[in-house]
Amino acid sequence: MPSVLAPLDAADADRALRRELYFFTLYRLFEAALLVFFLFGPVTGLIEPLRHALLARSIALSYLFIAALLFVFGRTGDLRAQTLTGIAADLFFGFLAMHTMPAAGTGVALMLLFNVGAASLLLPPRFGFGAAAVAVAGLFGEYLWSLLEADGPSRTLAEPMMFSVGYMAIATLTSILGRQMRESYDLAERRGAEAAHLGEINELIIRRLRTGVLLVDRGDRIRLANEAAMLLLGDAGESVDLHGHRSLAVAAPELARRLERWRQDGTHQDSPLQLAPDLPEVVPRFTRLLAGSEQVLIFLDDTSLLSRHAESMTLATLGRFSASLAHEIRNPLAAINYAVQLLEESDDVPTAERRLLEIIRQQGIRMNGIVENVLGMARREPAKPEHVELIGFCRLFVEEYLESHPLDLDTLRSSGNVARLPVLIDPRQLHQVLTVLVHNALTYGRMPGEPARVTVHVYADESSLPCIDVLDRGPGIPESVASRLFRPFFTTSSHGTGLGLYIARELCRANQATLDYVPMPGGGGCFRIRLVGSHTLLAA
Repeated sequence: MPSVLAPLDAADADRALRRELYFFTLYRLFEAALLVFFLFGPVTGLIEPLRHALLARSIALSYLFIAALLFVFGRTGDLRAQTLTGIAADLFFGFLAMHTMPAAGTGVALMLLFNVGAASLLLPPRFGFGAAAVAVAGLFGEYLWSLLEADGPSRTLAEPMMFSVGYMAIATLTSILGRQMRESYDLAERRGAEAAHLGEINELIIRRLRTGVLLVDRGDRIRLANEAAMLLLGDAGESVDLHGHRSLAVAAPELARRLERWRQDGTHQDSPLQLAPDLPEVVPRFTRLLAGSEQVLIFLDDTSLLSRHAESMTLATLGRFSASLAHEIRNPLAAINYAVQLLEESDDVPTAERRLLEIIRQQGIRMNGIVENVLGMARREPAKPEHVELIGFCRLFVEEYLESHPLDLDTLRSSGNVARLPVLIDPRQLHQVLTVLVHNALTYGRMPGEPARVTVHVYADESSLPCIDVLDRGPGIPESVASRLFRPFFTTSSHGTGLGLYIARELCRANQATLDYVPMPGGGGCFRIRLVGSHTLLAA
């Protein structure tokens, strides 16, 4: 998962300052109301004499009206536009008030200090410093304006200079603070998005777990359940109690009883439990969500998955052991076969004993085939796919098989309903698979007392995928046996190893092909290989 998310939009970060804008507009409204109070209230003498009385009262009322509008509409709209409009109104009406009310000029300049700082906090740095610069220019502009008046300025030049330093200082500090607030909000949003993303991933992992997971509260109500748990509970998992809650006691009474015993004495019962008919057995495990919490997590381990896992581990161990054992058998077996060949070439061996040598040689060949099968299972060599023309390949395979395996009365032929069928496959491994299938069909695919008739049929199915059917005219395979055909070491013959079909299917999988047994309605058996076309790429 990427640890860095896309940066947030500036408008999203500005929303973090919306509350500060509200207090800024409230302060502006208070400023305007204060001016109106001094000009129209019972204490009008506090800011007299006025330089322009009518203009001062008009400015105060206009500022109050603008401040009220900004306060009312300050919760909506763009934050930057609202702030720029507000600081522009503050400076315009503020400096006019300073000029028309000389006695209150210092107080107005002092109140504008907060306005400049608030604007620098809410605006990007260039706008914040711009507002401070406009405020400084307004101070000196009002001072020069007063110089032009007949009565002259009521303040010295030092006062606007000191206020100018204060405006620039407060703009700098609040601008830095505003940037840090935006960065903090941006970081918080990033971390929140990452946490939400991790939560979604965790939820997906739990939902896709093969182990059933239930979260149950103190009242045995099912609060959460992943897909595996719902499948293991069956239809009962959707049932609810009288209060509309999914109750564990209703969905799985025995599981609820085990949970209650675990809560009382903390003991687990490891015996498998079937929560619903026709569903696999499970082994429940209990753990508290948090230390001292009344909520309990229930893990339902599917025993069939555990059995398959144990079987795969056993097969892997057995495969390594078998490969080692087969390798040790090959050397003495080769010596035995070589000695038999020398004895068969000797003239000193009586004719009656040559039959015994032939039996030894045949059994030696059979044992060597068993060793090769075991080593083939252990090697699992990767496929080396090539472009193969399937019709010609199967025709050539049948011809070679007939030359190396005399069939007497049995028949083996190839057929196809297309002229050419290109595929991408390892020809050596396909040859090995067909050898296994044809050998099994010739050996077991015959009716009692009748010769075997085997056909290697090549065609393209309804999805245009190339297929090979190895067909026989035998009694077929019972359904109970067909479900176990491809398991390693499963065989119905006293002379077989049970590895041929297993290795054949594994070789097909290595080439992205499938091998299945297909029962024939008219009798006989069919092993179907479904391959990939020549345009399909195999994974490395």
